[in-house]
Amino acid sequence: MIERLKARRDFLKAARGRKWAAPGLVLQAQAQTEPQAEARVGFTVTKKVGKAHIRNRAKRRLRSVASDVLALAARPGYDYVLIGRAGTVSRSYPDLTKDLETALAKVHAQKKRVDTDKRRQASQKQG
Repeated sequence: MIERLKARRDFLKAARGRKWAAPGLVLQAQAQTEPQAEARVGFTVTKKVGKAHIRNRAKRRLRSVASDVLALAARPGYDYVLIGRAGTVSRSYPDLTKDLETALAKVHAQKKRVDTDKRRQASQKQG
């Protein structure tokens, strides 16, 4: 079972981390200060998405997808925030699941660094 994020400060910390937007959701991930801690997840849907009953439906769908995907793919020591979008309610469940899996892969992928020699060559060509 993954713990829930409830405090605003935890949501704000996750917002400073890596992000990935998909048609059905936005994922924010940030490593916790205690790397051995269990993964935590939070959910949010803004009023731009719709009225209360639509936002509640979007959060229920996000919780369901998170329980299926994050139970297997979440890394310990990470905080995840799933943000509902307008497409969260209308998107099919398999597509929503694929969105979260793709977002997790992108958020945890290592950033590619441009080789310093290539940077030097590019700056010499310009200068």
